[in-house]
Amino acid sequence: MVKWGGKPRTKLLIHSDQGSQFTSTDWVSFLKAHNLEHSMSRQSNCHDKAVAESCFNLLKRERMRRRVYKTRTEVRQDTLDYINKF
Repeated sequence: MVKWGGKPRTKLLIHSDQGSQFTSTDWVSFLKAHNLEHSMSRQSNCHDKAVAESCFNLLKRERMRRRVYKTRTEVRQDTLDYINKF
């Protein structure tokens, strides 16, 4: 959403696990270019991101389960609609 909406005025926090895609130099460069701050789970600590996991679980369960989207744009619009009304 940040990439589509432009640079945020204030620094936003992006939380992730320690996967290689989130520790790469490309990812770090992307974060800096978009005024984002990286927050990473501690090793072997599944509770660090429990709030985010709960949110995505609700999104999938309440909105996306058993739906078939024809395009990525349709998924994006439906997801943004859900988040904005949440």
